Amino acid sequence: CVEITEGCRLPVLRKNQENEDEWPLAEILSVKDIHGKKLYYVHYIDFNKRLDEWVTPDRLDIKKLQFPKKEAKTPMKDGLPGSRPSSPERDVKKSLDLHVQSASATSRGKTLPTPKRKAESISLATQVTAATPVPSLPSSAEASQASVYPTMRDSSFSIKSRDEHEPLTSLTTNGTTSIQRHLIPPPPGRKRKSCGGTDEVCPADKNARSQNQHDSQDSSDGIPSAPRMTGSLVSDRSHDDIVTRMKNIDCIELGRHRLKPWYFSPYPQELTSLLILYLCEFCLKYLKSLKCLQRHLTKCNLRHPPGNEIYRKGTISFFEIDGRKNKAYSQNLCLLAKCFLDHKTLYYDTDPFLFYVMTEYDSKGFHIVGYFSKEKESTEDYNVACILTLPPYQRRGYGKLLIEFSYELSKVEGKTGTPEKPLSDLGLLSYRSYWSQTILEILMDLKSENGERPQITINEISEITSVKKEDVISTLQYLNLINYYKGQYILTLSEDIVEGHERAMQKRHLRIDPKCLHFTPKDWSKRGKW
Repeated sequence: CVEITEGCRLPVLRKNQENEDEWPLAEILSVKDIHGKKLYYVHYIDFNKRLDEWVTPDRLDIKKLQFPKKEAKTPMKDGLPGSRPSSPERDVKKSLDLHVQSASATSRGKTLPTPKRKAESISLATQVTAATPVPSLPSSAEASQASVYPTMRDSSFSIKSRDEHEPLTSLTTNGTTSIQRHLIPPPPGRKRKSCGGTDEVCPADKNARSQNQHDSQDSSDGIPSAPRMTGSLVSDRSHDDIVTRMKNIDCIELGRHRLKPWYFSPYPQELTSLLILYLCEFCLKYLKSLKCLQRHLTKCNLRHPPGNEIYRKGTISFFEIDGRKNKAYSQNLCLLAKCFLDHKTLYYDTDPFLFYVMTEYDSKGFHIVGYFSKEKESTEDYNVACILTLPPYQRRGYGKLLIEFSYELSKVEGKTGTPEKPLSDLGLLSYRSYWSQTILEILMDLKSENGERPQITINEISEITSVKKEDVISTLQYLNLINYYKGQYILTLSEDIVEGHERAMQKRHLRIDPKCLHFTPKDWSKRGKW
């Protein structure tokens, strides 16, 4: 009998979305023995971590078992010691990962060999095309003045040769955007206080750290940047360990819902052995048994989140919660959210943040649907730090409603905003969809004057929507709308895009009504320590 240890890789049986059997390659992260029967905690390679699970031995294909490689303890050719065991594919990925390691190690005072230019360009191009907004126009000055025209595409439409003008992007036949390496701006020298990125670790007494492995989906996380000293919530996965890679809570009961967590969350250790963790759905306090919850409910007077109700329409309300004034609630909210957010960390110091909680009202009270948080003072125009719709309410339009509300607040503040990067896979899909619908809505409402094509600038779109200019440009790239024609940039809307947008808007029933928003922005820079 072969002993299966941590670090081994082998195919594991699981059901796919069509409920069919498949055998993807998985890595054993942990082994435990319950009443003489072994269980294995597996991570499916190239799958999202939320699919990680405990499996029984009968689901393992031992015939194809791969043991972790032991690296030589003597120094290698490049001068790096290799004393720790590696996974089978680590050597293949090493050349591409060197620049990421270099970024994180430099902030800790270590020196690593400079990666080759070729490897760096491959990795940067992959990351930027996936998620990082990159301006598609030659310069910001030209971008702000370049008129773009929504027009119906016809067969006689032609585009000038791109070699003459050297635009920043080239549009390919399959509708994707390919980015030339020499035109990608270098990563800015930002500083992060936080702990998906390669950032400095926060002090232990400030936050509870949760890291993610650098797996395949993280290519959408953007270019690694140096640490910055603001209230960021991005998690630091460069210090990943086996504890934070494993889900530690089996089930959460929140009101009438039972939730299966996706990721690790730093709840107290003694609660991780419970079959069910009980939460008060109004104050989010965690309790170890149903009896404790029932006793708590006789004393808990809350029937809505603490803070000010700043929006109400129908059964939907939004509450603004100050992380300093309502610290216990904010910390409990972060603990709950961390169960479903892998790219963010949890702050026990919630003072620098505001939390906007969306609720649904019935006769029993205001039930939490989702939330987003934002920094009171953001030097980088972030209008969202974390954003989450709880699983029971997903795929019902609430995610877009949260995003729309965050931009309505930015409009009242007179600013443009952008979400803090990196976004999770679901977050990126939601934002891309929202940006696309919002921008297409404006372009299709434009009226032509004197029979000429209607004109609008990138800056005007940004001002109308409060979407940051870089996000507007990246969305136009993503939709493959920007073309260069007769010396100027134009937008061409095909019939497919118009019809697809109209179908999507017919399904979008939940919208924010600005008339129902009662919000006065505060100038936090004049409030000392908030």
